[in-house]
Amino acid sequence: MSERRAAEGSGMLAIGELSRRTGVKATTIRFYEAEGLLPPALRSEGGHRVFGLAHLRRLGFIRHARELGFAMPAIRELLHLAEHPGLDCTAAHGIARAQMAEIDRRVARLLALRAELSRLAVSGDCGVTEDCRVLETLADFGHGHCGDPRHGAAEEAVPALGE
Repeated sequence: MSERRAAEGSGMLAIGELSRRTGVKATTIRFYEAEGLLPPALRSEGGHRVFGLAHLRRLGFIRHARELGFAMPAIRELLHLAEHPGLDCTAAHGIARAQMAEIDRRVARLLALRAELSRLAVSGDCGVTEDCRVLETLADFGHGHCGDPRHGAAEEAVPALGE
């Protein structure tokens, strides 16, 4: 009997099956295990990783947290809180609020990028690339017009010609 069938018959899942059921790549599962987010897998007689229902549920938790954009340290803390049902959930709410604030920052940045692209897109067809407003704007790597303080760093990092 193959190890995969033996794992399935015992209620355990081979890493490929766990990957298929959760949509998480096997390499990512191994990474989560190495980082301690997933408990160590059991080993089959042949030395292959096998996972139980607890692994499946925990990996689902991690995947959902990643889909919501939580960083690894936040996921680690949320897992800790989930493992201790008697703890006050104030910390979990704080982590969620911090993630919402991060998403709000990203949305604001994306809206600024969209506005900049919108201005470029409606600048009209200029005929030839020499007169192209899109190309002209992209060449202006100071980016003063988009309002992002990170833009312009490239200009500061490159010494002026002739220096």
